[in-house]
Amino acid sequence: MIAKLPSPVQGRRQAYGFVDVDCSPSVPLYKLQFNPKDKTPKYKQIVQSVITDIERGVLKNNEQLPSISELSVEYYLARDTVEKAYRELREQGYITSVQGKGYYVQASAAPKLKILLIFNKLSSYKKIIYYSFLKALGDKATVDLQIHHYSAYHFQQIIEKNLGKYNYYVVMPHFTQDLDKANYRKVLESIPTNELVLLDKDVSELSPATLSVYQNFDKDICEALENAQDLLAKYPRMVLILPGDGNHPAEIAHGFRSFCVNYNKEFSIKENAMNENLQAGTAYVVIEETDLSEVVKKVRQSNYELGHEIGIISFNETTLKELLNITVITTDFEAMGYTAASLLLDNKHIKVKNPFYMIRRESL
Repeated sequence: MIAKLPSPVQGRRQAYGFVDVDCSPSVPLYKLQFNPKDKTPKYKQIVQSVITDIERGVLKNNEQLPSISELSVEYYLARDTVEKAYRELREQGYITSVQGKGYYVQASAAPKLKILLIFNKLSSYKKIIYYSFLKALGDKATVDLQIHHYSAYHFQQIIEKNLGKYNYYVVMPHFTQDLDKANYRKVLESIPTNELVLLDKDVSELSPATLSVYQNFDKDICEALENAQDLLAKYPRMVLILPGDGNHPAEIAHGFRSFCVNYNKEFSIKENAMNENLQAGTAYVVIEETDLSEVVKKVRQSNYELGHEIGIISFNETTLKELLNITVITTDFEAMGYTAASLLLDNKHIKVKNPFYMIRRESL
């Protein structure tokens, strides 16, 4: 004879001394964000889990919660622990109880979306994206901001700590540090596809259904330079000043090299402008503002005229570059933030290439 083993829930109920007449819960059992190893008091974990899921819209207004007995059995908790959590939730106005029926969600208003925005760094350009993103969301969402500083490991820690607490995770996936400590692609894959939004850079290995507003760095710079060939024709030599810290996409160099090869330009790629000796007939493509300042200073100290013997193209628009009359190639940072927020609100999981263009000025 084969003995029939009790179900896991039945076993727990018996261990707690419950009489099992009908083990099925009265409502589908709510899944707590609960970690028994966490040092946070267990009742506080219950309180935070319920509040977070009400704010995320996972728990709807008037939705019934599991009974005290069901939660205590499912998560191996003392009844007093669950009772204390429900009492605090009721006192804070998040739930209500009905005599003889149970506990129900009591949301005062439609929940706002909760969004975690994770940038690689802070800069004036990131601020433009951030404020455009917030403006497009309006009062429909609350946004928390964190920085991973190009570190795959730091990014992994951010996600592990916050997974399940937000409706959307908006990530700039630029990683050059700690790649030996964490696989950032696996971390991205741990985020549900319908909750992940990529900004500035796409990751082709992820699901095609991932919402992405990205730059195509290789193609963008090549096409921008091709569109300015009428101005670049007088420069037989080109130099890309690309810092060697690894924090800039390698595709920038690929696109620059492709243009120079296709248009028979002599070219070189250097890490900084400090030791650069100016040569007439050279156009510089400069990434960082420190190198831009160095090249402009060298031109002013020479007999060369900017926009004639020496040309300068800088990455990304700023007010200072406008005042200095510097030609710029740039993505539309405001459009990036607006587009990401709009697609997110419309629940459209598509990939959109962000606009990239050149602003022609007298430095070329």
